[in-house]
Amino acid sequence: MSAITWEVSASRGFETAWPELGEGVLRARGRAVGIVPEPYWISYELDSADGFVTRRLRVTAESADGSRTLDLRHDGKGAWTANGEALPGVDGALDCDLGLCPLTNTMPVLRHRLHQVPGEREFLMAWVSVPDLAVRPSRQTYTHLGPGRVRYASGDFRSDLEFDAEGYVVDYPRLATRLTAR
Repeated sequence: MSAITWEVSASRGFETAWPELGEGVLRARGRAVGIVPEPYWISYELDSADGFVTRRLRVTAESADGSRTLDLRHDGKGAWTANGEALPGVDGALDCDLGLCPLTNTMPVLRHRLHQVPGEREFLMAWVSVPDLAVRPSRQTYTHLGPGRVRYASGDFRSDLEFDAEGYVVDYPRLATRLTAR
C-alpha cells in the first residue's frame, strides 16, 4: 500500500493517507495535523461499500480540549448514525466528507467517473467538521470540466480540482496540494 501526502493550506498542516482502491470500493487510513481553526491531530479509517458508497468513517481528534471520537456509519439504505445515534438530517447521503481532507472527494468522483467523463452531479454529504467532529448535512455539486478536472461547489464556495487517473486529488485550490505521487 502506498501513501499520498498533501500539504493542507486550509489548516496550515499536512495529511497522509494510505488508500486501497478495489473494484468499486475504497478503504483508507490516514493521519492529519493542522493549526487552523486550532492545533489538532486527526486519525481516521474509511471503508466504502460497492459503488464507493461510504460504509463507515472512524475518526479520532485530539486538541487542547482533549480527545474526541466519531464512529459514523451508513446502513447501505440511506440512514446514518454517529456513535450509535441516528442522524436524520443526512438521511439519503451516500458519502461522508471529512472536513479539510482531500481524500473524501474521491468517492463521488469515482462513482460517476467525473474526472473522466462529462456530467454534473448534486450530492447530499454527511460532512464532518474538524476538529470538533460534528456531523452536518452539506449539499455539494461536482462538475466535469475536462480530463482530470472537476469543479467542486458548496454554497458560495467553488474550486476547480485536479485529479489523477485513479481519482485522487492532486490539487484542490484553497485547500490542499499533493506532495507525493502514488
